[in-house]
Amino acid sequence: MSTPLLGYVDRPGVLHGLSGTTKLIVVLAVILSAVISSDLRLLTGLALLSAIAWALSRVRLADLKVVLSFITVFMVLNSVAIFLFAPGYGEELFASRHLLWDGPWHWDLTAEQLVYQAGVAMKYLAVLPGVLLFITTTRPPEFASSLARIGVPYRFAYAVSLALRYIPDIQREYRIISSAQQARGLDLSRRAGLGRRLRNLAGVLLPLLLGAVERIDRVSAAMELRGFGRGRGRTWLITRPLRGRDIAVILGAIALVAGTVAMVAVTGERFWDPWG
Repeated sequence: MSTPLLGYVDRPGVLHGLSGTTKLIVVLAVILSAVISSDLRLLTGLALLSAIAWALSRVRLADLKVVLSFITVFMVLNSVAIFLFAPGYGEELFASRHLLWDGPWHWDLTAEQLVYQAGVAMKYLAVLPGVLLFITTTRPPEFASSLARIGVPYRFAYAVSLALRYIPDIQREYRIISSAQQARGLDLSRRAGLGRRLRNLAGVLLPLLLGAVERIDRVSAAMELRGFGRGRGRTWLITRPLRGRDIAVILGAIALVAGTVAMVAVTGERFWDPWG
């Protein structure tokens, strides 16, 4: 069976042993720190921590190759778009100009622009790996219980859990429908032209969509018959108590946010100016 597009990876590592609540708090702390400060040094440190956490998790890059490919393409397009439409924003931000390349029209490459765009890229590298690791190292039921534990309404928490749980099912059903349609002569290979492949793809996506709607209807009816949502709270089948290492990691996450706030308060700047 192939690896799910985005979901739990059953390859136990260090992160798998932590509570879902702990991992959620760490992810929120990293996101909050990246939002509060755009200091390139801080973001680089967070990106390095994300790389270390990825190595400890035993999650392989190949497990999320499709998602990582989309993220990489988006990062590249975002960086190119920033330079095309705002090539001088770095100069305005740091109030200085160190020309590296005299380009055509107003597309001059400056050191300030490079520092600014490196900070934007580092934000992605600091935040997204942590989010992906949280999803891939936390079972959907524990994901829901961890959301509820930090105060998220359990209806929303359970909806998120169901969505993550159905991603592998939808991926598996797509393969089944695609194989069946190709056995009937529907060409989805590269030998067919792009326009023809897109038209043939509708023959796969339409049954997939109808099947997903039918599944949603069945699950909704079953949950309603069992009285889901009537009570203000609920118990969870999978929940993990906080242990010593969980407390230590949570304290580290709190220290990270506090340190970021203190750094911004002391310097009075969200960006690191190497020429300031």
